[in-house]
Amino acid sequence: MYKIEKSSELSMISREIRNVQKRTIGFVPTMGALHEGHLSLIRFSKEKSDFTIASIFVNPTQFNNPEDYTHYPRQLEMDIQLLEEAGCDLVFLPTYDEIYPEGTSRLPHYELGYLETIMEGKHRPEHFQGVCQVVHRLLSIVEPDYLFLGEKDLQQCKVIEHLIKLTGLEDKMRLIICPTLREQDGLAMSSRNLRLTPEQRKSAPLLFKALSELKAGFGAADYPKLKANLLNHLQQHSFEVHYLELANSDTLEILNGWNLQVSNTACIAATIGKVRLIDNIRLFSKGE
Repeated sequence: MYKIEKSSELSMISREIRNVQKRTIGFVPTMGALHEGHLSLIRFSKEKSDFTIASIFVNPTQFNNPEDYTHYPRQLEMDIQLLEEAGCDLVFLPTYDEIYPEGTSRLPHYELGYLETIMEGKHRPEHFQGVCQVVHRLLSIVEPDYLFLGEKDLQQCKVIEHLIKLTGLEDKMRLIICPTLREQDGLAMSSRNLRLTPEQRKSAPLLFKALSELKAGFGAADYPKLKANLLNHLQQHSFEVHYLELANSDTLEILNGWNLQVSNTACIAATIGKVRLIDNIRLFSKGE
């Protein structure tokens, strides 16, 4: 597996693979602290494309909480070993200056519309601007044919899908959203799970349980009452719930109740201790 730190070198390699060798490139951007969910994206890329590139960069501009950035798990040597074992062809390990050669004071602003006003956008101001800034930069360096993201970060996937259209990249590359991987107890795999204490780890699967109860009650239960009961239950188990929303699966428009006219997804974000967790589950797929 190649290990590249310079963006200019990676761009040269990518063009050689794509233009000279006529091979397709799959790209998996990460912030490290890799788990099986990340590795599944590598496997999806290897099935779909000829050459797989992963990046590891903890992007400071997407952390609206400086403490969260400081304590974000970092385990670079282990990450590199995991990528190599998964069959990744190249890992990009840029420094801050490689991603932001002119600093961050004049970075572009992206018009994200409604997506920036709800759920993660509402509770983490400027977070999605930071996501777009780093992803746009990475895509300009790698120029992949396929971009692989995990569905656990559904709103982020929708934001990046919008970014691809906004920047005119939709004719050059394809975004592929891959299923969320879970632990045996239902907890969505996340790098932040490493920060949970043993007691918090025992409680963390309650988020998925709450989503599962919404799914079980879809179309039959009293939605406002069920939602209120679930919120109360989570609060009793030391969660600070930021949101529990029912949304249109395609647009993420917030729904006030079960809606059989569109596909429905339930989304949740909550903090336990100092660790913020998010998850989502498809409740109903229109047409299936």
